[in-house]
Amino acid sequence: QNKIFSDNYLEEPYDLSNVFFILTANYLEDIPYALRDRLEIVELSSYTEYEKFEIAKRHLIPKQLKLNGLDNNEFVLEDDALWEIIRKYTREAGVRELERMISSLIRKAIKKMLLEKVKDIKVKKEDVESYLGKPIFLYNQIDLHDQVGVVTGLAYTHYGGDTLSVEATYFKGQGNLQLTGQLGDVMKESAQAALSYVKANAAKFNIDPQIFKDNDIHIHVPEGAVPKDGPSAGVTIATALVSLFSNKKVKHDVGMTGEVTLRGNVLPIGGLKEKSIAAARSGLKTILIPKENQRDITDIPELIQKDLDIVLINSVEDAVSHALE
Repeated sequence: QNKIFSDNYLEEPYDLSNVFFILTANYLEDIPYALRDRLEIVELSSYTEYEKFEIAKRHLIPKQLKLNGLDNNEFVLEDDALWEIIRKYTREAGVRELERMISSLIRKAIKKMLLEKVKDIKVKKEDVESYLGKPIFLYNQIDLHDQVGVVTGLAYTHYGGDTLSVEATYFKGQGNLQLTGQLGDVMKESAQAALSYVKANAAKFNIDPQIFKDNDIHIHVPEGAVPKDGPSAGVTIATALVSLFSNKKVKHDVGMTGEVTLRGNVLPIGGLKEKSIAAARSGLKTILIPKENQRDITDIPELIQKDLDIVLINSVEDAVSHALE
């Protein structure tokens, strides 16, 4: 390989053979293949909200207090208030926006101290909106009632984990499948595989096969403006279809994730730690995960493991037996 770089301005060659290059990128897909093929890639997942909380407590708040000339006795941000900022005012992989929000909060607190001639300020959860305005982001919360054809899935994004509802319904038609919610090609194929599995195993779930011929099926994933893709919603879609056609309600506090095959096997997924945190945050009590992901359970924070009943599943049948009433 070439080891000399020649500067066209200075016309001076540089020996780069002993130079170690370190590059960073937010999205691996944006790196040209020819360059990516020559890199040793180290992937780092986004910070969890628990990590962001600790980073803010130990580093960001002390840094901003020092920059603004305050000490710990003059300004106190309660833990509940910090959680409010992390969850409702930022949605990012890192902590850049979180630091901006903390900085803005401290400056507005200083203004209040000067105008009202007070020596110190304690910011509580209920005070955050008066300083930072109305919440910018709202995380999904689970439904409070069991429903037919509605299942909570677990998703992983560049910003961490989240939950998503998968809704299924049917109506008179000719057996067509309609998919909405701005789904990507991989997720559409997962839905088709899930439907094929349910059709092939209708008798196993006490479903009349004629129902597939006489009706059209519509699967929708809410928040239609947000693009969604990936195979991990396969078991969620399959469970929603079984619930729909068997007219059995799905437990509202159960979530699941896993890729599904035409034989009904549930394959492993990524982002289990982030998905589990999202599940606990949204109010889920039980999550169903592929058995092959058992090795990843140790990555889940202990606090989250205590809050969740984590069930290992091998197949769609396992998911149905745990999720349906």
